[in-house]
Amino acid sequence: MRLVVFGWGNEARGDDGLGPALLGRVEALGLAEIETVEDYQLQIEHALDLDGADLALFVDAARAGAAPFFFHEVHANPEATPSTHALSPAALLDVYARVRGDPPPAFVLGVLGERFELGEGLSAVAAERLEAAWAFARARLENPAVEAWRKAARG
Repeated sequence: MRLVVFGWGNEARGDDGLGPALLGRVEALGLAEIETVEDYQLQIEHALDLDGADLALFVDAARAGAAPFFFHEVHANPEATPSTHALSPAALLDVYARVRGDPPPAFVLGVLGERFELGEGLSAVAAERLEAAWAFARARLENPAVEAWRKAARG
């Protein structure tokens, strides 16, 4: 099983660094079947990172949603955007579908942030939420079965 984990955000913008922070923990596991991809934002080129993947996880900071984090399945969905930068996970999956065919099953893990100011580090609240999200993510990574992930997404 090949799992691709995308983590994006800007660590220089406070809680926007939640995605890269969690991705660093994924990398530290050193699991050969997990490939990590970090960037400031999802871009059209990232569709190619899904080649050969059996499962994908998108990790990012969220400005709204359930605290401390939310987890749900995401499907390919075209979006009208003015450029090919800053795609959503659904739009990225759509790009993959158009270029390569059916994308792998994919899920979003959004960690709720509070402060996104330039020059700030993670807020104390975001750091606590990161711990909760990491415990949840680690359990998913240790059992990368699509049906188990779907069950977790349903709550």
